[in-house]
Amino acid sequence: MEINAAALKEKRRMLWILGALVLLSIVFYMTIDVNLSNSKFLAFSMKLRTPKMVAMVVAAFAIGAASIVFQSVINNTIVTPCLLGMNSLYTLIHTVIYFFFGAASIFVVNAKASFLLDLVMMVVTATIIYGVLFKKTNYNILYILLIGTVLSSLFGSMQEAMIRVMDPNDYDNLLLTLVAGFDNINGEIIVLCIVLLLLVAFFLRKDIALLDVITLGKHQAINLGVDYDKCIRRMLIGVTIYIAIATAMVGPVSFLGLILSNLSRQLLKSYRHTYLILGASMIGMLSLVAGQILVEHVFTYAIPVSIFITLGGGIYFLFLLLSAKKG
Repeated sequence: MEINAAALKEKRRMLWILGALVLLSIVFYMTIDVNLSNSKFLAFSMKLRTPKMVAMVVAAFAIGAASIVFQSVINNTIVTPCLLGMNSLYTLIHTVIYFFFGAASIFVVNAKASFLLDLVMMVVTATIIYGVLFKKTNYNILYILLIGTVLSSLFGSMQEAMIRVMDPNDYDNLLLTLVAGFDNINGEIIVLCIVLLLLVAFFLRKDIALLDVITLGKHQAINLGVDYDKCIRRMLIGVTIYIAIATAMVGPVSFLGLILSNLSRQLLKSYRHTYLILGASMIGMLSLVAGQILVEHVFTYAIPVSIFITLGGGIYFLFLLLSAKKG
């Protein structure tokens, strides 16, 4: 009992340290290269940076929480929803809009309309995929990966076919929307994202509380009184909505969920999903803030933050595969 209490105390201490680092990184990002004695310049800087900062916090929470839940549901720690076609679906949706409606379409010019279309299309399509196909395959990880690979190839082929005959001007504008970034965040969209995330978290609060039991296995969970199939379906829908919100808000960020979830598991070494989700979210905030500082103050916007995440995530993914094979 004393060992468990000591371990629990250590995990909480680690979360407090992460929280303090997040606060320090936020303060540093908000004040770097800012003349604090000039009130007008300070107000202007805060106006520009606050939406970016809130977007990074929201995206980190959405991707971190969704990845932890998804991995626990399918009992595999090297797979995230973004590896199952979500990014390809996002790029296909935007390509279809530019191909059929052009760069002057309301779904391009109006940020709210663009966000809502992305969100609805991704949620509906991915819910069908996750809800129907996962159930048909009995949540077999090999089939899930195969389905994700096939869908990614399908969406990519459809996008490539449209790009080849697209107007060059529309294609140039399209490329800007397919790169994840925090430079043109709409404040009204952020508010809508936060509201949606909180609503989903509220409706799934009981299911999330059962994750510690669900990870014991299907038969054990059923024996303990969990309505396993319904609980899994609801959480998969929640994961889909979270990833769709994050992707629609900032664009596709490959491998970020993989990095956050596995670093949280390695750092906290806990089975409690409340701790893992908090850890993944705060690690995500630190990663995105650090990446954005590099983008703005080192590379002067020449390289998007998604490049750093994809590069680091790819290397980390290979490391996880080699470590698992060795073990």
